[in-house]
Amino acid sequence: MRDETIARMKEGVMIVNAGRGCLIDEDALLRGLESGRVRAAGLDVYAAEPTANSALTSHPRVTCTPHIGAAAAEAQQRVGAELVSIIDEIFA
Repeated sequence: MRDETIARMKEGVMIVNAGRGCLIDEDALLRGLESGRVRAAGLDVYAAEPTANSALTSHPRVTCTPHIGAAAAEAQQRVGAELVSIIDEIFA
């Protein structure tokens, strides 16, 4: 997903990538977040793992989990609750 693809999306789109890190140009995603076209992003995979893209991982409207971050049942519940909380804050 590059700048051109993000530009065609509706304003305020939320992007989730748990498939392959190479599917999203991380710099284009950051530009989309800064412009407001992308309201929020949830990432479980990155272009390079472990990611060194601190601008992306520390962005206030991005939730990041490690690719195996929710392997245990307890971890899945915690991650799910955290994501719901973050999404609630975004739409509040």
